Amino acid sequence: MGNADYVHSTTTNVVESAHRVAVPPPQPFLKSLTSSLKETFFPDDPLRQFKNKPPSRKLVLGLQYFMPILEWGPRYSLEFLKADLIAGITIASLAIPQGISYAKLANLPPILGLYSSFVPPLVYAVMGSSRDLAVGTVAVASLLTASMLGDEVNAKENPTLYLHLAFTATFFAGAFQASLGILRLGFIVDFLSHATIVGFMAGAATVVCLQQLKGILGGDGKVLCWDAVSFSSYSWLDSLIIDVFEDIYIYVQNKRRPKLFWISALAPLTLVILGSLLVYLTHAEKHGIHVQVIGELKKGLNPLSITDLAFGSQYLPITIKIGIITGVIALAEGIAVGRSFAMYKNYQIDGNKEMIAFGMMNIVGSFTSCYLTTGPFSRSAVNFNAGCKTAVSNIVMAMAVMITLLFLTPLFHYTPLVVLSSIIIVAMLGLIDYEAAIHLWHVDKFDFTVCMSAYIGVVFGSVEIGLVIAVVLSVVRVLLFVTRPRILALGNIPNSMIFRSVDQYPNANLVPGILILEINAPIYFANSSYLRERISRWIDEEEDKLKSSGETSLQYIILDMGAVGNIDTSGISMLEELKNSTERKGLKLVLANPGGEVMKKLNKSKIIESIGQEWIYITVGEAVGACNFMLHTFKPKPMTVNGSETWSDNV
Repeated sequence: MGNADYVHSTTTNVVESAHRVAVPPPQPFLKSLTSSLKETFFPDDPLRQFKNKPPSRKLVLGLQYFMPILEWGPRYSLEFLKADLIAGITIASLAIPQGISYAKLANLPPILGLYSSFVPPLVYAVMGSSRDLAVGTVAVASLLTASMLGDEVNAKENPTLYLHLAFTATFFAGAFQASLGILRLGFIVDFLSHATIVGFMAGAATVVCLQQLKGILGGDGKVLCWDAVSFSSYSWLDSLIIDVFEDIYIYVQNKRRPKLFWISALAPLTLVILGSLLVYLTHAEKHGIHVQVIGELKKGLNPLSITDLAFGSQYLPITIKIGIITGVIALAEGIAVGRSFAMYKNYQIDGNKEMIAFGMMNIVGSFTSCYLTTGPFSRSAVNFNAGCKTAVSNIVMAMAVMITLLFLTPLFHYTPLVVLSSIIIVAMLGLIDYEAAIHLWHVDKFDFTVCMSAYIGVVFGSVEIGLVIAVVLSVVRVLLFVTRPRILALGNIPNSMIFRSVDQYPNANLVPGILILEINAPIYFANSSYLRERISRWIDEEEDKLKSSGETSLQYIILDMGAVGNIDTSGISMLEELKNSTERKGLKLVLANPGGEVMKKLNKSKIIESIGQEWIYITVGEAVGACNFMLHTFKPKPMTVNGSETWSDNV
């Protein structure tokens, strides 16, 4: 349809039939404020299930909300128990060697890795909402603890203080996590973008791998790859174990095949058993072969550590800082993993309930000689592939760890440290997701920049520097989107009443005499000046282009405000200034598709009366039709008022 046909089809009854934009009915201030706060902090409306229920039922629902096991527990069946038993024993075979290894990574006594795989899973099984999450220690949180706490206290010189500060940091991490869930502030975790996590994880994994070279090669001193490594304690047994480690790494590559999940799950425990047997049979630690072993692990269940929390220590500020940072990282990983597996099984998990569950298990853990735990991907993937049905798999895993603590810890006396280093490296290599980085490069260069900034910051600076750089870049990007929103010129798609960006749709036709601009963001004080200047520049450029081509002069400016979700007083002032400036140029400002919140504020500010209710339309098509009708019927032209030109329709 050409422009002439378009005009003919719209001029007949467009003015009479145009739909006017309604102003929402006024609401009391308190009701409006309550509604806004509810939508911000309670978008899932957790209280809806309590409405119109007797007090006894409300009590039951409240207990079920905070302890989901009370909801699904009564429906638990023998079939579920069989599946959870297999899954729990399987993840226990992974949790035991991983727990010891990650405790070593955190510069903590190895037994703490077993303690942390006993109490926290029991708490999560009662309070968590995910059926697939397997709770335990994670490499990144262990690295953060070792890095940040190690800068303040040397774990070898003052192990008792270091241990007490680690418990205290775990307490604050749990308190922070639970507070986020109770106060419904989970959106804070969203500042850790996918690109940030990919880069941060890869950087942390690289640092850990370099650190573990000391465990494999027997070196000491700095761990950077260009530093000299001492081979003085490198033995034939280490070499043999490294060969086994390489075979295990090949097996672990099969972890993406669900039927072969048990290979990667049993590989760490197999390596521990083989390494321990070799050392025990050869007495390598006594015959000068220089094989370091774990040594004695204390028998028994978790001793209480509530009296060890160092609230009165001079290091309290650093423990709070460590707790907040590690708590956020642990939340981001745990919730992301839980949601991923929930999506596969088509059920929902409540992010805020998960935060409360994570927080409580870390608070209780800090009282029972545990350090920070969350839901690691590797362990949860094994749990998922093993066919778990409910969180009872965590209880089974905890019981297996309990048996280990009571009876089997002496068997780990001869476990070589090189085995633990190998297990850690295998886990770390899985965190270097180069495919995700390549995908970021192809899809979004800025996200790739954020990812690489986090990686470089962690590897060449510290974990805190890498994290801060990535988060700052992500926040800067958000601010750029807000302060510099896109403005698009719209044209008519042929044979339709649809208007779309002329850049995206080259066949879209510009309407003669009318400039249609789409604003793609709320209008706030941060972007109002930019929008005013950018729209004025669009108008000037369009007028210059029309003058040079001799086409119909510009008469109307239509602003498509469909994407403008809100507007503040600075934005309203910007519209008023824009209206005045367009009138001085002999142009008429027209608004299309403003939302209810925008219309409410425009009405209260009286700017609707200034623009004219008749120049605000529901759709861009109706606005263009009305403008075309006026153009071809009344032929508006500028008139001079007090020495300046203004718009007149001669009606």
